[in-house]
Amino acid sequence: MRKTKAKKIPLAPDARYNDIQVTRFVNNLMWQGKKNTSYTIFYDAIERVAKTTGENGYEVWKRALSNVTPAVEVRSRRIGGATFQIPAEVRAERKISLSMKWLIKYSRERNGRSMAEKLANEIVSAAKGEGAAFKKKEDTHRMAEANKAFAHFRV
Repeated sequence: MRKTKAKKIPLAPDARYNDIQVTRFVNNLMWQGKKNTSYTIFYDAIERVAKTTGENGYEVWKRALSNVTPAVEVRSRRIGGATFQIPAEVRAERKISLSMKWLIKYSRERNGRSMAEKLANEIVSAAKGEGAAFKKKEDTHRMAEANKAFAHFRV
């Protein structure tokens, strides 16, 4: 390695739940540096989740994240002129990152009035084991299972 690795700057936990995961989620949700707007969207979505499910919205969000978190993924590897999809374990940091990005991406693609409403609906469906983000995880696992024959190419 030629250069030193960049230091990971520790994130400050959010004010309401005192959780670093919430800050990470809000940072992924944020557009154009508007962090206050994304905090408002997130907290509003959590309140909507609590209202629709009758449970603690924060706990439902945690459950949704864990339901969407992938365990394996496929990575492309070129061997002898052919490209193989090789199943590989997902690093802990990447697991969290992928689950958050999928939740946000598929909530943006949903139908609804506001982003908070769309995010709340995606969180509720992910917590139940439904929705597009959960389907993405299932598809990723299915692809890894289908390519298990190439697992011996792993580095």
